[in-house]
Amino acid sequence: MISHVLAAAPAGGSNPTLASFYGQPWWMIVLKVVVLFVFLMLTTLFMIWAERRVIGRMQQRPGPNRAGPFGLLQSLLDGIKLALKEDIVPRGVDKLLFWLAPAISAIPALISFSVIPFGPEVSIFGVHTPLQVADLPVAVLLVLAMSSMGVYGIVLAGWASSSPYSLLGGLRSSAQVISYEIAMGLSFVAVFLYSGSLSTTAIVNAQANGAQFHLFGVILHWPSWFAVLLLPSFLIYLVTMVGETNRLPFDLPEGEGELVGGFHTEYSSLKFAIFYLAEYVNMTTVAGLATTLFLGGWRAPWPISVWSGSNAGWWPLLWFLAKVGILLFCFIWLRGTLPRIRYDQLMKLGWKVLIPVSLAWIMMIATIRVWRSQGGSVPVYIVGGAILAALLALAWAGDMASERRRVAREGPADDEEMEGGQSPSGAPSFPVPPLDLPHYHGIGVAAGVAGSLAGRDGAAAGIGGRPAGPAASDSVKEVTGA
Repeated sequence: MISHVLAAAPAGGSNPTLASFYGQPWWMIVLKVVVLFVFLMLTTLFMIWAERRVIGRMQQRPGPNRAGPFGLLQSLLDGIKLALKEDIVPRGVDKLLFWLAPAISAIPALISFSVIPFGPEVSIFGVHTPLQVADLPVAVLLVLAMSSMGVYGIVLAGWASSSPYSLLGGLRSSAQVISYEIAMGLSFVAVFLYSGSLSTTAIVNAQANGAQFHLFGVILHWPSWFAVLLLPSFLIYLVTMVGETNRLPFDLPEGEGELVGGFHTEYSSLKFAIFYLAEYVNMTTVAGLATTLFLGGWRAPWPISVWSGSNAGWWPLLWFLAKVGILLFCFIWLRGTLPRIRYDQLMKLGWKVLIPVSLAWIMMIATIRVWRSQGGSVPVYIVGGAILAALLALAWAGDMASERRRVAREGPADDEEMEGGQSPSGAPSFPVPPLDLPHYHGIGVAAGVAGSLAGRDGAAAGIGGRPAGPAASDSVKEVTGA
């Protein structure tokens, strides 16, 4: 029975196109939406459990091990507990925006996954359909648009809460997400240039087979994944997807030591759970997008791809889930390994490193593509190299000028700090606190101790006849405490 319901499509229809989504019955679309929603919910529960277990193993402590076998039901019970908690709404909040903010954060995250392909065209209840809810000629732009909409939920949560902590967390988070979204969009441009399309289905098909070459009489293929061909774009995207999801080491909006809880400080019960859900769904979405754009999508990795049936039927679903699982494990690995960075380092990495490198890489890729389309025209290649050299020279000149300005403003690096945390040039030494205050060297404290010792010795001399001399002050040592 199951084999008749879930059967592989013919080999000729294993590679879906945009035309494969036309003429689908309405119940098939509803079935895909329900399955996708359940998948994202189960992935969230599993990720929370896996994060606790893996980080517990990294820190040599047990993770959840009471609720269910191996603690598998712990995440489910935590979700039920959150929903049953008292829903506290502070006074003075904008109730409409306060209620809308969690929904605006979660709904775009759920919509973004609808354009990510899980596998090729298969047969479900006798209907041939791709393992994907929908596709568009500009599907990747839909993901970026939904990511931009998610920012409104964060900003509205901070604004509607009428709390300074929430407002600061919302401002930080919106600036961070917008900054890293620019670099994320630029990392996609090289993929569009190579694939010639913005459709996720076409991008997966473009990574099917690399160029052929012969080795000892055997026909082999060069790597076809864009993670290999466009390695700088892939590395930039890996950094930006961590910044987009507000995960360590980029979880500045939720820095407990600075902002209590970030933009959702005033939220509780189910509304807080929706924010929590949106974060983990976003993690799954960016991992699925990385798999689709850079890791060949649902196609089997080498050497499994040597098997002729590896990219047909339901096997590609396994390859897709394995790739997404590896990327999700990297999120957990980063959280258990790296500390939180400063906010100025976060913004500097985004604006001064990722965006300029992305622009230079796009110029080089565009030049190479034009050069190849023109039959290897040497002038085009020379112009592209000149543009790249000019960009590198401008970046080097900007760094040198910035360093000279910094030195002129702060003075020589070997100047000793003066009292109050300032250098002799008058420039403040923030964020280094004043560590050279007088009482650290016993000044003032030593005088008080010497006076008390002198009085005590004087009293002793009056009683026992022992004279009070300089030995009393010599016995006073440097005091380095309060």
